[in-house]
Amino acid sequence: MSSGATTTGVTRAEYCVVACAEAWRHAGEVLAAPMGTVPAVGARLAKLTFAPDLLLTDGEALLIGDVPALGARSHVVEGWLPYRQHLALVATGRRHVMMGASQIDRHGNQNISCIGDWARPARQLLGVRGAPVNTLNNPTSYWVPKHSPRVFVERVDMVCGVGYDRAAEAGPSATRFHHVPEVVSNLGVFDFATPDHSMRLRSRHPGVTVEQILEATGFALTVPDEVPCTREPTAEELRLVREVIDPRGTRDREVPA
Repeated sequence: MSSGATTTGVTRAEYCVVACAEAWRHAGEVLAAPMGTVPAVGARLAKLTFAPDLLLTDGEALLIGDVPALGARSHVVEGWLPYRQHLALVATGRRHVMMGASQIDRHGNQNISCIGDWARPARQLLGVRGAPVNTLNNPTSYWVPKHSPRVFVERVDMVCGVGYDRAAEAGPSATRFHHVPEVVSNLGVFDFATPDHSMRLRSRHPGVTVEQILEATGFALTVPDEVPCTREPTAEELRLVREVIDPRGTRDREVPA
């Protein structure tokens, strides 16, 4: 596979898949825990290309050794990983989860619990779930399929996933293993590689302008002088996504063309 290959006709969803896959580059032998269609395609693409040691599950209770298409049954079962054992694995740090976010702020605090005041919310969502222990024990990235000021907010209504500022306030017990590598949205890729760990625009997907991203973000985003485009998928990566991992094109339902 030529890493320098360029392609044409790449959809926005496929750029998002590549960006999500990159989150697991150099991950080594850790469990990938993608939440959402595009991250699931991305994790499988990483496994089939530059991250062969990555561990995958069937989304329920099995560790799998092959890379079936989305929705297809695995034919190589490597282990039993029920929910209780999955939680134990979280505490060891040998997992990189890519969660969703109903709200996320400039320091990476994430909310999936409620919109509005916690005592009387306007909307009840999933609940805190495992977000706190995820962010304090293993790398936690985020996937946002619809980038808007309603999601990228100045201050989350409730902290579920812990951001850099909250972890720092809590002290060494919270910061020791805390790491939010990146946020991927349908508009671009973001990280926290700034002196105060505030969100930075790392790349924009082709066809998206910096101005569009700033308009869709509800806080002051750090923007470098030069913002590159998210990298092109190679011809082989496109083949794997389109023919092997997601032949039914479910990625385009999450991120329409």
